[in-house]
Amino acid sequence: MLSLKSIALAAAVALSSALLATGQATATSHTQVRAAKPPFPYADCIREVKKQHKASDRRAKQVCDQLVEKGWIKPPNA
Repeated sequence: MLSLKSIALAAAVALSSALLATGQATATSHTQVRAAKPPFPYADCIREVKKQHKASDRRAKQVCDQLVEKGWIKPPNA
């Protein structure tokens, strides 16, 4: 009976480590793909913020300016 428990424990550890490795590989590949994309255009940001969040012109500009600082959006002069 003890050997059955140890086999079950070993199988559970192996399964959890395999799932963990798969999850890390997926997260890494997604991050690499996202990092490979260039920043999005400023005009597209304004348009999407207005459309998705029904924001005013002023609020859309504030949101996009914050995203420019983070590097997600190209500056408007670029």
